[in-house]
Amino acid sequence: MANITKKVSWSGRADESGATGGEGTPLLNGADQPRLSRQDSLRGRPREIPHNDKLLSLKYESLDYDNIENQLFLEEERRMSYMGFRCLEISRWVVCGLIGFLTGLIACFIDIAVEELAGIKYQVIKENIEKFTEVGGLSISLILWAVINCVFVMMGAIIVAYIEPIAAGSGIPQIKCYLNGVKIPRVVRLKTLVVKVCGVICSVVGGLAVGKEGPMIHSGAVFAAGVSQGRSTSLKRDFKIFEYFRRDTEKRDFVSAGAAAGVSAAFGAPVGGVLFSLEEGASFWNQMLTWRIFFASMISTFTLNFFLSIYHKNPGDLSNPGLINFGRFESDSVAYNLYEIPLFIVMGAIGGLLGALFNILNYWLTIFRIRYVHRPCLQVIEAMLVALVTAAVSFTMIYFSDDCQPLGPDHKEEYPLQLFCADGEYNSMATAFFNTPERSVRSLFHNQPGTYNPLTLGLFTLTYFFLACWTYGLSVSAGVFIPSLLIGAAWGRLFGILLASITNSGSIWADPGKYALIGAAAQLGGIVRMTLSLTVIMVEATGNVTYGLPIMLVLMTAKIVGDYFIEGLYDIHIKLQSVPFLHWEAPATSHWLTAREVMSSPVTCLNRIEKVGTIVDTLSDTSTNHNGFPVVVQIADSDEPPKLCGLILRSQLIVLLKHKVFVELARSRLTQRKLQLKDFRDAYPRFPPIQSIHVSQDERECMMDLTEFMNATPYTIPQETSLPRVFKLFRALGLRHLVVADDANRVVGLVTRKDLARYHQGKHGLEELQLTKT
Repeated sequence: MANITKKVSWSGRADESGATGGEGTPLLNGADQPRLSRQDSLRGRPREIPHNDKLLSLKYESLDYDNIENQLFLEEERRMSYMGFRCLEISRWVVCGLIGFLTGLIACFIDIAVEELAGIKYQVIKENIEKFTEVGGLSISLILWAVINCVFVMMGAIIVAYIEPIAAGSGIPQIKCYLNGVKIPRVVRLKTLVVKVCGVICSVVGGLAVGKEGPMIHSGAVFAAGVSQGRSTSLKRDFKIFEYFRRDTEKRDFVSAGAAAGVSAAFGAPVGGVLFSLEEGASFWNQMLTWRIFFASMISTFTLNFFLSIYHKNPGDLSNPGLINFGRFESDSVAYNLYEIPLFIVMGAIGGLLGALFNILNYWLTIFRIRYVHRPCLQVIEAMLVALVTAAVSFTMIYFSDDCQPLGPDHKEEYPLQLFCADGEYNSMATAFFNTPERSVRSLFHNQPGTYNPLTLGLFTLTYFFLACWTYGLSVSAGVFIPSLLIGAAWGRLFGILLASITNSGSIWADPGKYALIGAAAQLGGIVRMTLSLTVIMVEATGNVTYGLPIMLVLMTAKIVGDYFIEGLYDIHIKLQSVPFLHWEAPATSHWLTAREVMSSPVTCLNRIEKVGTIVDTLSDTSTNHNGFPVVVQIADSDEPPKLCGLILRSQLIVLLKHKVFVELARSRLTQRKLQLKDFRDAYPRFPPIQSIHVSQDERECMMDLTEFMNATPYTIPQETSLPRVFKLFRALGLRHLVVADDANRVVGLVTRKDLARYHQGKHGLEELQLTKT
């Protein structure tokens, strides 16, 4: 039997179950509350927040991905004609088209804003450097560069840290959790979108080692969540359209389309966007959804390219591959030979090792940030410090570099710096540092052989690796795709140059660009552990299918090697946020556990006809804060315990209380309007708290009939069901509650997401996570 840590107390936990609660759960189960100094006590915040990756947060709730089949729902479905269902299907396609259009539009805005602001910044600094190179005083140029970077990064960090902290980072881990069924607060709100867009512009223009592709994926998901509801709860505007889609099941599918549209806009990869949403995001899938998501991705790419062609004064030219333009690889110039495949696999192993190192360093850095850098002011200061160091390191590397290359008539450098090079030459190190990351990647892919010397590439790889590792996790909107590709492209190009130098016939290694491409794929795969989707994204972004096989082999090797040491970067950050994330399968050694051992019990149940006062008291109990309640019925003239007859949610009960759906009022008011599904959809997703519902003392004595509103056919399992079987049923169906009943159909327990997520496979067997309310 596998080892398992001591089971923790589940009393007083704030989860979706109906288990009764006792005392409040401490910050860390089995550990004392952190002792605060008097000064910290007065401020209300500890200097250090205890944290590790063995925690499971109780603050996250689940989404309702299983349709509530009550009488209202079934009556509506039965009344709907075949034409009505066809109209709904057409509406889904329309919504996906709108999602793609808006995502492409916002991608175009981000791209133009970054290009214009970065162009002004680099032009001003370039003129300043050229001026002081001749007369002396380059320290002024360094100060100017650092100040400009700090100002932009400070603005981006302030709006994230003080206005919307959920907009920090790439947003991919949060969207991944949302699609998995976890309700991440404020992740798909309009304010989050505005802060995300403005923040990523400031981060990229501020010169940080970041990309804009992750925020694009998050932005697409926010658009999807908003457009599909036909209203904006933030702006308090209801357009009275798409009301049927106001439930978690439908919104989940549209958010999947939004994430794919974001990838498509970022890389010009519609197929890659679909595969990304499938591989890295969506936990639930069907065939028709695939085509709708592909449609949204195509519309997104077309919209971006159309408006960019107008911006570049070349209307009608839709050949631009996407927001992140890698340029096209020509088949003849970069074809590979079969005997190079082992070399590519070696590069994949190197990418896996470097990716594992990146993730390990970022893991400990994130732990440090959670413990100590938790105040908004400290987060802004850290972001400005990183911006300052990035500018100083970049300037220093350029200043001491003597890698001078001839500036030909067909050069592609946007901002060539001469510095101490001779006339007609430029500093090659500046091409990598004195540029946006996307342009640096493109130069490493396509510049002619001899453009960089090995020392330049080696130093750039080393410094940018640590800068990118330090930057990811700051309180700024930023992605990790492009920094990873840039690091890999640098050491990949270096790999190709060294191969050419140690072989007699260097002509077969003549084009280091292909090794830059393989290195970029290996590094990104070693960090995020994507395989199929990343292969297609790289093929579509570079416009050459020739490298499909090598890239796939490289990514598989990088994933295998990297997984041996540590998880992918997104999974690490999900775990560090203590999110109850359910993976594809239950832990391998969990077959000996049964539903009886993992369920929550005893369970708070409601009678089918319940007293209003009892319902109000149950919902108002802050020590439990449950979200689902089994409904039971007592057999008349029988001493047997009540038996299960349905399940009802907290949100439904609140709507019923708000509309005073009481038995006595229904009898006395013959003209009272019957409650419809529309009333529940109008309250979705921000249901009012129970404290805002006024119930008089007389109303507390009334009765409420739950028959019409409860789910009369909830999923149930026997007590002896094994954990893997419970896990498979719960995850595959997207459940929020799973009732455990005995042979007589009596409720004995309830399984929720946290009951399953607290078990995971550790190094010493099956482990159980500790619980925390933070």
